Order: sequence, then C-alpha cells, then structure tokens
Amino acid sequence: MHSGTGRSHIVWDWNGTLLHDIDAVIEATNAAFAEIGLPPITLARYRELYCVPVPRFYERLLGRLPTEAEWAEMDTVFHRHYFARVEDAGLAEGAARLLAELRAAGTTQSLCSLAPHEHLVPLVRRHGIEEHFARVDGSRRDGPSKGKALQMAAHVAALDGFDPRRTVVVGDAVDDALAAAHVGARAVLYTGGSHSRASLETAGVPVVDSLAEAVEVAESMVAGD
Repeated sequence: MHSGTGRSHIVWDWNGTLLHDIDAVIEATNAAFAEIGLPPITLARYRELYCVPVPRFYERLLGRLPTEAEWAEMDTVFHRHYFARVEDAGLAEGAARLLAELRAAGTTQSLCSLAPHEHLVPLVRRHGIEEHFARVDGSRRDGPSKGKALQMAAHVAALDGFDPRRTVVVGDAVDDALAAAHVGARAVLYTGGSHSRASLETAGVPVVDSLAEAVEVAESMVAGD
C-alpha cells in the first residue's frame, strides 16, 4: 500500500481474521450451551445470528435479552471453554507471510481486538508476528465492551501519524466496519470468521474470501485517493 501522498496503514482484527479460531469458537459455544441448557448450534446458524454486542446474539437465540446474571454466566462459561481450545488454533491461511511482506514493502500495520489484552498479547507473540505491528491493543478490564468503535478511537489516537484517509481496517464482523467508520477509515470484511457473507454485505463495504484479497482491495482503496 504505497502512496506518494502519505503513509498507509492497515488495522487488523484478530479473532476470526488473522487468527483462524472459528472452529474453537463453535466448539466452545456448544460446550457452553450444553452447560446452560441451550441446544447446539451449527456454524452456518452461528454466522447467521452472531452480532456485537454479544448479548444481542443471545437475544436472537433466546427471543429475549439475557439478564445481567445470565449474561455473566454465559460469558464466563464460554471463555472457559474457548481459552482451553484457542491455543490449538492457527493463523489464517497465508497470514504470517502476508504480514511479513506488507512490513517489508513499507506498509505499517497494527492490531485492534476485543479479545482481552492480557490473553491477546501472549498469543500474538507465540505466533511470532508481534514484530509486524506498530501497536497491539486488546480490550482492558476497564475499557469499552459494547463494540469496537470506542476502542478503535483509542487505538488510532495512539498511532503515530494516523491518517484516516490512508487507513483500512480488515476484520470479520460488521462491527469492524462500524469501528472504521467511527474514526473515518475504510474497511474490508473477510468471510473466514464469525459472520455470513450476507450479513457482512449489509455493512456496505467490500467483502472478500481471503486475507490476500483483503490486502489487494485495501491497496486499491488507498491508491484511489
């Protein structure tokens, strides 16, 4: 993503984008559902219903919003199962090579995720890709939890020389596109994670089936300015 008019930048999402963890998510979801008395869910159904904030996902399943106590239990049980499985999840196809190539080509990159920061950083480090990012930000215990927009604003505020016109957010959820719009950046959404293509297309931004294609589209967006 080169340009003579300024430095370009990609903000990557983690879960479901760089980290191919959808299998771990479905396994953990169904293990949690079994504990709290809900029937199992298929990947297709999950992608059809999933949304952020996550209590809305449970509202779609239950026909009502969970109470605070129910949500706290659901969240705790899911994460117990998820963290037991995520260690075995690999990066998305070609992700490590793509990050290295972008860095070598002079494109700056950062990572903004709603995953807990204390879990995110060691996992990124374990996959050997931390060096490619100018910043790695997960959610903090006292940080925003109702979506990514506020977290994205804090993330880009901490980036050196952030220019929204030169920045593209790559994620797997409609919420990533909303977060990008919140800071004036562009977005490309990837179908390898938590949302169906149909739901991603409601965001009104490009939808792609590989990270390599996401980068190509991002490059064309920035080059078009």
